[in-house]
Amino acid sequence: MSAPKRYTITAALPYTNGPIHIGHLAGVYVPADIYARYLRNIGKDVAYICGSDEHGVAIPMRAKKEGVSPQDIIDKYHTIIKKSFLEFGISFDNYSRTSAEIHHKTASEFFTKLYNDGEFIEEVTAQLYDEEANQFLADRFVVGTCPKCGFEESYGDQCENCGTSHNATDLINPKSAITGNVPTIKETKHWFLPLDKHEDFLREWILKGHKKDWKPNVYGQVKSWVDDGLKPRAVTRDLDWGIPVPIEGAEGKVLYVWFDAPIGYISSTKEWAAREGKNWEDYWKKDDTKLVHFIGKDNIVFHCIIFPSMLKAQGDYILPDNVPANEFLNLEGNKLSTSKNWAVWLHEYLEDFPNQQDVLRYTLTANAPESKDNDFTWKDFQAKNNNELVAIFGNFINRVLVLTHKYYEGIIPTPNEFTEIDEDVLAALKDYPAIIGKSIERYRFREASQELMNLARLGNKYLADEEPWKKIKTDEERVKTIMYVALQIAAGLAVVSEPFLPFTSAKLKNMLNIVFCRKEKGLCWSDISTKDILLRAGHQINKSELLFSKIEDKTIDAQLEKLEATKLANEQENKSVEPQKETIEFDDFTKLDIRIGTILEAEKVAKTKKLLKLKVDVGIDTRTIVSGIAESFSPEDIIGQQVSVLVNLAPRKIRGVESQGMILMTDTTDGKLAFVEPEKAVKNGQQVS
Repeated sequence: MSAPKRYTITAALPYTNGPIHIGHLAGVYVPADIYARYLRNIGKDVAYICGSDEHGVAIPMRAKKEGVSPQDIIDKYHTIIKKSFLEFGISFDNYSRTSAEIHHKTASEFFTKLYNDGEFIEEVTAQLYDEEANQFLADRFVVGTCPKCGFEESYGDQCENCGTSHNATDLINPKSAITGNVPTIKETKHWFLPLDKHEDFLREWILKGHKKDWKPNVYGQVKSWVDDGLKPRAVTRDLDWGIPVPIEGAEGKVLYVWFDAPIGYISSTKEWAAREGKNWEDYWKKDDTKLVHFIGKDNIVFHCIIFPSMLKAQGDYILPDNVPANEFLNLEGNKLSTSKNWAVWLHEYLEDFPNQQDVLRYTLTANAPESKDNDFTWKDFQAKNNNELVAIFGNFINRVLVLTHKYYEGIIPTPNEFTEIDEDVLAALKDYPAIIGKSIERYRFREASQELMNLARLGNKYLADEEPWKKIKTDEERVKTIMYVALQIAAGLAVVSEPFLPFTSAKLKNMLNIVFCRKEKGLCWSDISTKDILLRAGHQINKSELLFSKIEDKTIDAQLEKLEATKLANEQENKSVEPQKETIEFDDFTKLDIRIGTILEAEKVAKTKKLLKLKVDVGIDTRTIVSGIAESFSPEDIIGQQVSVLVNLAPRKIRGVESQGMILMTDTTDGKLAFVEPEKAVKNGQQVS
């Protein structure tokens, strides 16, 4: 498309069954926000649209787990998510929710038109059914083995391991996620979108039309789906949570969430357009509008095959010009998991790192999983801040502003004749908006962020080479020119950093005493390339303040400790508890003689890893006991430790040493052993009963 008149940018609707984490940000919301901010900066008409996805099986599942209603869940997480996005600087033009009346109306009308046009097929199919729960098991109410990759915890609609979409009935060894029972098969009526009918259109539109401009990971996944042969896809579900299917004979059924959710982009646009006095149809039905979907790779099939087929069937909607889906972001070497709490949650980050939104934005952009899965580590986060934002960007700005106040009381000096070096630097500055913009327009946000940092490097190198702090002693007139040139670079950074570092950009513009580009006032993106003067001589700048602060090791260690606690909690949760042993009589219990003793001596048993040889005073005598506790305790650390000892256990030779009893132990939450000991010191030989 050449010179679009307007842009509709959508970001995947987040499920309101939990908060937003860094995987969501890196995969969808940060790149989409950079793109939207950039387009606004170059004067484009932009509708950046999103909203909470409040239907689907995940919501009632979370509600059952927490013992509340689905409405409680969506209200709770919609509030958390919306607030987090706002505080993080995600600049949606509209953030709606699919529980809104306008969405229910829009989705129902969309379905009804396709139904009336004969675009659906009606089928009675066999579905998994939980007899105990008395309900059909749609989507994530069932887990089993993926038929493609063998992953044993695949959901009924999609495998999180290999990304394959399938029907619940395709699972091997399926089990109900509600009761754990093996489901039965029961017939039910549903409506299907015949994707096979749209196969030729998809081949022509994507496989031929977008072979060169869509990302290889997106194109490859679509090609694989189409080449495998498309099949009809259900657009309704047997659930009591969602948008009721708006036709007779569909009682107890709702629109499938992946039919309803993308329509949320349209209903959210309607909501925005009504508020802003615009025509929503211009943004969805005009050929001079460019539609771009930002999603994660697990949503490619829905945005590149199912939703376009729905739009095509409607007849008068435009199709996405691009779907620049990212791969997955891992955390400290492990896959992010909402259910296992293995994540960096946005609302918690905003609490732990106040006023440091741009540090996370930059780190996630510089390390974005654009072409392959990538890993977020707290050490890399610290390095990106300390070695790049602080040492390069922040250092340049701080030196320029501090020296300007020191030498000229914050008034930009009048330059003298420019040297060849000055002219080269100013010419290079003019190139950066186009360089950065080209990367953004090609959805190479990581590359664009590094070009931004290269502009800061240009400024640092210029100052380091020219050394105004030295020349001020011998050539004050030359220093005026150096500082003037450096200030032009600072102004350029204030503008082109805005899509990536909006809070930093605003702070820098305030320090330079310039305003955002608004009509004929302020400094605009295009000015950096077209104007010779960005900050005029005589312009008064404001006081300097640090743009970024160094992040210390203790701050990072605290985050790593939080993750370690999560890992231990997960291990304990997944650790199976031994079942109860067979019932014994009271007389059997009374045969056990358990007494309190004190360890007098301890040493390792030669050629073993687990065994310690102990001398224990058990009151009635002092005896030798061999215990497998060497991996949890050092011999020198347990001298004087009171323990519980089964003293009437028959002696047994272990590695050549006769053991005359057994010490009672249990497991701790971190997998180590712990002594079963009295709360207070007691006399050796006291019986435990």
